[in-house]
Amino acid sequence: MEYSAPSRTAAAALDRPERRAAIGLAAIYAIRMLGLFLILPVFTLYAQDYPDYTPLLAGLAIGAYGLSQALLQIPFGVLSDRLGRKPVITAGLLLFALGSAWSALAGSVLGILVGRALQGAGAIAGPVLALAADLTRGEHRTRVMATIGASIGLSFAAALVLGPVISRRLGLTGIFWVTAALALASLALLHLLVPTPRVSHVHGDTEPVPGRLAGVLRDPDLLRIDVGILSLHFVMTALFVALPLLLRDQAGLAADQHWRVYLAVLALSIALMVPFVVLAERRGRTREVFLAAIAAATLAQLALLLPHGGVLALAAVLVLYFTAFNVLEATLPSLIARIAPAESKGSAMGVYATAQFLGAFLGGAGGGAALGFGGPPAVFALSALVLAGWLGVAVRMRAPAPSPDPAGGHPPPRLGADG
Repeated sequence: MEYSAPSRTAAAALDRPERRAAIGLAAIYAIRMLGLFLILPVFTLYAQDYPDYTPLLAGLAIGAYGLSQALLQIPFGVLSDRLGRKPVITAGLLLFALGSAWSALAGSVLGILVGRALQGAGAIAGPVLALAADLTRGEHRTRVMATIGASIGLSFAAALVLGPVISRRLGLTGIFWVTAALALASLALLHLLVPTPRVSHVHGDTEPVPGRLAGVLRDPDLLRIDVGILSLHFVMTALFVALPLLLRDQAGLAADQHWRVYLAVLALSIALMVPFVVLAERRGRTREVFLAAIAAATLAQLALLLPHGGVLALAAVLVLYFTAFNVLEATLPSLIARIAPAESKGSAMGVYATAQFLGAFLGGAGGGAALGFGGPPAVFALSALVLAGWLGVAVRMRAPAPSPDPAGGHPPPRLGADG
């Protein structure tokens, strides 16, 4: 089915093809991220059963998808401009399915590492967003992109709950077969639900443009945010190198019960996040909330260094961390949107996403090395150090100006102390 987005003078509501595009692409994005995240809450528990297990190798396997994703996500987006969105997304989903099957059949942590890298090589983020832009009118694009973005958070939360449940019934191998099946289901969604655009264009507001990347990389304000997202995902990935072991060995919780802790922690942290995001976005306190969230995440990592009396004490620390994480995860993209020039927003987001995935890889590698060196406490100490370094960078930012008025056209704010 081919589809050409209606003109801007059409009705304000999303039309049927736009709704299909939003639902279908959000589902594809969420399913893929769910597959990448499912092993996070259980991998270090099961990896110890493989003959070649080492903490470093396990950490590298957790984060391997981030390196291939970081290297390929901008090239995949550019390639989709030349070959078409759906063919590139199809190839990416097939790579993802191949990596999942490879991991399921692997008899070693090293084999899983290779499979995880193949999963990440299916770097479809850029083409998915570009296809969404092709299929929606300009006035609806932000809403559709927000729908796709929200699906990532939902997939992360679902993975933390479903990972322990699936592994209990099917083991680690079962998780990878489920992931492969999800990739094939995504292919069906792509070709049966998502319309095909008549014409594809380069959208500077949603996808990277090679000629604008140099300017984005020279902007100190944008680079501060890139450092932030790299640090945030470094710590998040490193956390799951050590946290499953902490829940099992220190809190005395069986692996198949970990999902209960994750469900309660995530539900409470999401509820606690909302007033802080409102305070930041609607009350003009972005800088204060932003810095407080980094400080809170740092304190949570330091608190994980201390002995805990049981599950409740550990869960309280995790609520603090995930509340801060959720606030930062929600705030950082909005800062990119407010700082980057309109014609370079897609390029800025491309660099931002690259830093995010690179952070996941470095967090897995750094967390694994720290785990081998000094156990879970070393992982939390390294994470606290990374967050403290980020706080030192972020503290230089100025309070950002209000979001640009679509009618009045305020200039984009500058965050850096150097203007």
